[in-house]
Amino acid sequence: MFFYEIHKRIRFFFLFCLFVSLVIIGRVFWIEVIDYYKLSSLANDLWSRDLPIGADRGIIYDRNGKELATNLTTTSLILVPSQIVNKEEVARSLSEILNVPYEEMYKHVSKRTSMERVHPEGRRLSFQVADKIEALHYKGVYLVKESKRYYPYDEVLSHVLGYVGIDNQGLSGIELVYDEYLTGKDGAIKYYSNGKGESLEHIEVYEKPQNGINLYLTIDLDLQLAIERELDTIMTKYTPEHAIIVAMNPQNGEILGMASRPNFNPNNYQDYDYETINRNLPIWMMYEPGSTFKIMTLAATLEEKTVNLFEDTYYDDGSIKVEGATIHCWKHKGHGMQTYLQVVENSCNLLVNTRTHLNSLRIL
Repeated sequence: MFFYEIHKRIRFFFLFCLFVSLVIIGRVFWIEVIDYYKLSSLANDLWSRDLPIGADRGIIYDRNGKELATNLTTTSLILVPSQIVNKEEVARSLSEILNVPYEEMYKHVSKRTSMERVHPEGRRLSFQVADKIEALHYKGVYLVKESKRYYPYDEVLSHVLGYVGIDNQGLSGIELVYDEYLTGKDGAIKYYSNGKGESLEHIEVYEKPQNGINLYLTIDLDLQLAIERELDTIMTKYTPEHAIIVAMNPQNGEILGMASRPNFNPNNYQDYDYETINRNLPIWMMYEPGSTFKIMTLAATLEEKTVNLFEDTYYDDGSIKVEGATIHCWKHKGHGMQTYLQVVENSCNLLVNTRTHLNSLRIL
């Protein structure tokens, strides 16, 4: 009986150890096989750091493939504070190069973060400034590629194209409407660091940025340049408050050219007031149809055959009263006796035809 109890305990202990072993093996299998990719991704995120590489924004072309909006390659300053050894020295050197107060730069280099972007002083640096920073060879100080939007024709087509912000986000015009297509996907240089944030040498991964989609407009640049010249002439000669020209293909509605005054340079949109840069007058302002509607009313009379363009006449003395209001012709003394064809040719504002079914026909 005594040996039976010992044997029973040994067997129970064996089964218990076997159960624990199976649980451990199952757990290891789950971690190493089933949950491997999830845990590996979490560990990778914990150890890895990304130095961003800006993607180029999609290029905007006219209908003939001429560039209307393109990109310039610039550099930006990024700091990894945990890798900077002598923070005072680095802060002093960078403050002198970037013309930034030492105290402000010291806050950047000593900030408790895995990565610090110096904004805005460290954005879109010139090659001369970038070379000075690169020559210092400071550990934890990085220069990364960044794309800057550039409009080669300056003010030309400014309201149609719009402009982008410092982070290359579309803020108005075509740049805003098609922002999701023009915006690319940034790449990165991935490096791995230890618990102190120090870089593990020779362990880097390069992720190539994906540029945005290029966009072709119906605009004809040659026609657009001609429109811009005419508007400049009008502004110089007549000094109006506003001036607008739109060129459209009447067969399909394509806009071949569009411009207005005042305009702005999207390369330096910060130098202009909000109303100037955000109001594309040809599609923003409301206008009376004016002389363009005269053709509509005349076409209606011709359709109803109430007017003969060559035989019917109308005498224009310069003004007429309609329902208590006096309407004036654009020509002060009027055009005198004229046929209905001449009324159209002269763009006469006044026209009363007692032969029509209407008591008075006003073409304004």
